Amino acid sequence: MQRTQQTQTDVLIVGAGPTGLVLGIDLARRGVHALVVERGDGLARGSRDKGLQPRTMEVYDDLGVLDEILAAGGPYPVGMIWTDGRQTGEYPMFDPAQDGEEGSRFTGPWMVPQWRNQEILSARLGQLGGSVAFGRELTRIEQDETGVTAYFASGGPVRARYAVAADGGRSAVRRALGIAMTGEVLDPNPTLVADVRVSGLERAWWHVFPPSGEDSDFLALCPLAGTEDFQLVARFPAGTDPDLSPEGIRKLVADRTHLAAEDVTEVGWASDFRPRAALADRFREGRIFLAGDAAHVHSPAGGQGLNTSVQDAYNLGWKLGAVLGGRAPEALLDTYEEERRPIAADVLGLSTAIHRDEARRGAATRQLGLNYRGSSLSVEIRETPDGLRPGDRVPDLTVDGVRIFDRLRGPDWTLLTLDSGVFLVRPDGYVGWAGATTEGMDRYAAAAGA
Repeated sequence: MQRTQQTQTDVLIVGAGPTGLVLGIDLARRGVHALVVERGDGLARGSRDKGLQPRTMEVYDDLGVLDEILAAGGPYPVGMIWTDGRQTGEYPMFDPAQDGEEGSRFTGPWMVPQWRNQEILSARLGQLGGSVAFGRELTRIEQDETGVTAYFASGGPVRARYAVAADGGRSAVRRALGIAMTGEVLDPNPTLVADVRVSGLERAWWHVFPPSGEDSDFLALCPLAGTEDFQLVARFPAGTDPDLSPEGIRKLVADRTHLAAEDVTEVGWASDFRPRAALADRFREGRIFLAGDAAHVHSPAGGQGLNTSVQDAYNLGWKLGAVLGGRAPEALLDTYEEERRPIAADVLGLSTAIHRDEARRGAATRQLGLNYRGSSLSVEIRETPDGLRPGDRVPDLTVDGVRIFDRLRGPDWTLLTLDSGVFLVRPDGYVGWAGATTEGMDRYAAAAGA
């Protein structure tokens, strides 16, 4: 019997959604060998997530995919309410931001269907020499003092120094580690989401059809930027099993809107879910980390889940790179959970409040104000700090004709001198250390891998 050969890598990333792909890109540009594995035969289809918040757009700028993302998407349309076949009102889905608000060139979410987002990220990973191994379903994962060994339903095992679970809300890795998720079902009513093509609707609006009676529920059709499709979202009474077939979806549209069944000319993808909010009890078990939906699950109402997931990967990537490159002690990796779990908890609270109509989609949803001020990596030695502080995101400003983000772009640390002090900026664009001069910075830099 022939023995199946074991693959060696620095980091094993389980899951090729946006989280896993972003982490793969960030590690590849740092010269770290990472293997991304995916249980499916290809990248996932469908537009379950479609909104990229301003902070994520800044991350994508740094990772080298911004131009493609801008070309592939567009801004969100205004909502249009329909009643009995008539347009009866309009409203913005997101509170508007002013140009330059919070020091960003991006003022609102940018719509890119998740399937297209993943295609762009996968292509960027390929440009950097990485790839995704499809058809690799995890069956077992073990770890010891020096590494992790993962086993799959097909193909040989993989041995890595570290592993990252980016395999979604039903994470096989998280279950194998026995890490619990604490949370709640936000709505017992199932929700259907589908990508459809529809004739007879203007693409300038996000069309919303409120319930027409006690036995019905809402339906919405949002034009997906950069495509000919609409994203259909519909809620059903508790205990209902939505019919995901093309015929069932056509009947649903005919029952809840003024459109006819035949106006739905194509159904490309459909799924259903029950909105829930849950947070993993911990984000790390030894040499294995949880990121994205494997660590936190959100209601889609606030457009926060994918964005928080991407930023998990952005936080973890530079830390793994520094430790694997021998520039920082392994203790640096402890700061991943220290920083990201509180952020995930806060964002879960926000998305849950939006789901329950207790909060607006405003400045907080843009994620530009999230910070790590309470982190052990945020060190302030100025006697009278003012303005920008350790843990803050560096704003996208122009100083003396130089755009700060142009200097921050890339996988390295940046030393930034402003009127208010000297700042050592982390590779993910947050201030790590601040002082009146550079005195005392060397000790911090050695511990953080700068």
